[in-house]
Amino acid sequence: MSTSATQVIDCSALYQRAEADRIAPSMYYDPALFEAELQKIFYKTWVCIAHESELPNPGDFVTAMIGRQPVIVARDKDRIVHVMENRCRHRGATVCEEHRGNAKGFVCPYHSWSYGLDGSLRALPYGDGYEGIVEKSDLPLVNLKTSSYQGLIFASFNHDVEPLEDFLGGAKPWIDLFMKQGAGFPIKTTGAHKFRFKGNWKIQVENTTDLYHFPVVHKSWLKSIDEETHKIVTSFMDNDKAFVRGLGNGHSIAVLMPELIDLDQDNGDPLPTRFNALIEELLKTYSPEQTRRIVRSLFGVGFNVNLFPNLALSMAFIRVLRPVSVEETEVSQISIGMDGGPEAANRERMRIHEHFQGPFGFGSPDDTEAWERVQRGSHAGPDIPILVNRGMNRERTSDNGEKTAHSTDETGMRELYAMWRKMMEQE
Repeated sequence: MSTSATQVIDCSALYQRAEADRIAPSMYYDPALFEAELQKIFYKTWVCIAHESELPNPGDFVTAMIGRQPVIVARDKDRIVHVMENRCRHRGATVCEEHRGNAKGFVCPYHSWSYGLDGSLRALPYGDGYEGIVEKSDLPLVNLKTSSYQGLIFASFNHDVEPLEDFLGGAKPWIDLFMKQGAGFPIKTTGAHKFRFKGNWKIQVENTTDLYHFPVVHKSWLKSIDEETHKIVTSFMDNDKAFVRGLGNGHSIAVLMPELIDLDQDNGDPLPTRFNALIEELLKTYSPEQTRRIVRSLFGVGFNVNLFPNLALSMAFIRVLRPVSVEETEVSQISIGMDGGPEAANRERMRIHEHFQGPFGFGSPDDTEAWERVQRGSHAGPDIPILVNRGMNRERTSDNGEKTAHSTDETGMRELYAMWRKMMEQE
């Protein structure tokens, strides 16, 4: 950790920056604080790095970044997934620059040190110069602690980190429900739209379970959809069964459409008429029951799950963020489909995804504009706090400590910053 970061992080400063109902604007633009966040959060806890469907075969790999550190995610011949630092143990060059592919191993382009899919050092040229100096078993690619849940691959530089399932805690049942949208087929990723915005990473994390902004920011998207869909997706404003809830460890859930929480429970509502042509096509191959299940899953589930610090499971897509700098964040909007399911339905899912999340969509560009305005505005009035107090007057705490409020309240943000404080205080 840099000296400047160490100077910033003391308990008194923490409580001034992130209180229960407000945060200081400098949370978004203090570079020393950002450096400390990388060390105390992104390099200490579990970070989502990939999905198992991206690595179906032995030898498959993808490259990614955790904060500033490049990593390789690879499946070895025994089908075990490894996450490794993308850095040769000799002179530090990256050993892989391809985004994805299939390989028998990785060779450093600088001096040809070669590594296996598990990171083991296999060979180095002109080995006589290392006799009695280097043992290959001592110099593998550095492996991160790796675990997965429901196909989501997580990694941590901290080998003493708590078990993944303990970290996910109250979010696990919601992840289970999210994965039901495969309609009986496994979930697979089908592509990603990756972009950067000029804003701090926490602004984006705040957004996932912030339903208060939805009818305001997404007016253009709401104008672009049919009346039937419009009614479905905005019903949460007046639905007393919709809610937002803190799930512990910085995680939260926002339920927009309670009737779509569990896709295995069919309430018998008519299917949207916009899918009539697709229904006719599916009925040629699938039973009426399976066809109905597939079509009901097209919009995904009726909720957004926010997983601290970098993952969102948002209705029908996955969003992964990466902090690039204190005022820049990279976002991957990942579309999902049914692995082995009907291509016609997967195409429809992709069109729905593109309509909102795609580069020419009606949703993500408006979100991005709002995030960047927050970043720019935070530099004005540095002593005026950012408020996250909506709904504190009607928040209910259950026996397990989870706090629940109206669907438009800022309970999820308060859960985020409670975990932020906890991690930033750790020595």
